[in-house]
Amino acid sequence: MANEHALLAVDGVNVNFGGLKALSDVHCRVNPGEVVGLIGPNGAGKTTLFNVLSGIVKPDSGVLTLNGVERDWLAPDELVSHRISRTLQGVGLFGDLTVLENVMIGAEVDAKAGLLRSILGASKKSEDELRQRAHIALENSYCADIANRRADSLPYPITKRVAIARALVSNPQLLLLDEPAGGLGSQDIDWMKSLIRNIRGRTSVLIVEHHMDVVMNVCDRIYVLNFGQLIAEGTPVEVRENPAVIAAYLGNQGASA
Repeated sequence: MANEHALLAVDGVNVNFGGLKALSDVHCRVNPGEVVGLIGPNGAGKTTLFNVLSGIVKPDSGVLTLNGVERDWLAPDELVSHRISRTLQGVGLFGDLTVLENVMIGAEVDAKAGLLRSILGASKKSEDELRQRAHIALENSYCADIANRRADSLPYPITKRVAIARALVSNPQLLLLDEPAGGLGSQDIDWMKSLIRNIRGRTSVLIVEHHMDVVMNVCDRIYVLNFGQLIAEGTPVEVRENPAVIAAYLGNQGASA
């Protein structure tokens, strides 16, 4: 597999939890400008692979390549130095701060210590630059008009967009999205699809998602896991028509997704 041009690639990933083999010889890559989907039924290993890529789980074996260079597996606090950002299923906004302040913190939080590195002692110039970056991230996430609202006043679907803005403010080359459409109604899912299309020109995206209409509409390529093994990969059309995928996951959705 040609990984020299990939932003991120993993090969031969194996993860065991006690006697359970969560991932078995899995590979995945994300190229510049791509939106890549990761799907599968419950327990397929999607979250485990996402956690491997996020530095939360260290695999028992496997190879990680970033921008064509083989690397040691990253810890969560090392992601930002490689221009990788992530969102998790839990939105985790600070309710007593404004939307803008939450996004500004996204650029300044030390992921390991969980503390602000410099925002309190920032110079006026650096604070203004950070504020401008936060406003741009909010515009790209369709949240510019709520910058001054308190986070705890927002409906849940809007907090999902703010969480993405917070991940974008560090100007990542790769954004890892964990079920961005989870808990959303149909109208908000349409918003989310539009948002992902909007940011694809600024960052590559790896998305773990249960909503098939999201994955099929926004992804260039899709990986399908089942029981910790990769059973299919390809374009949305290829995956939708793959008999193994239909049998394991899509069922009748394969003909209509």
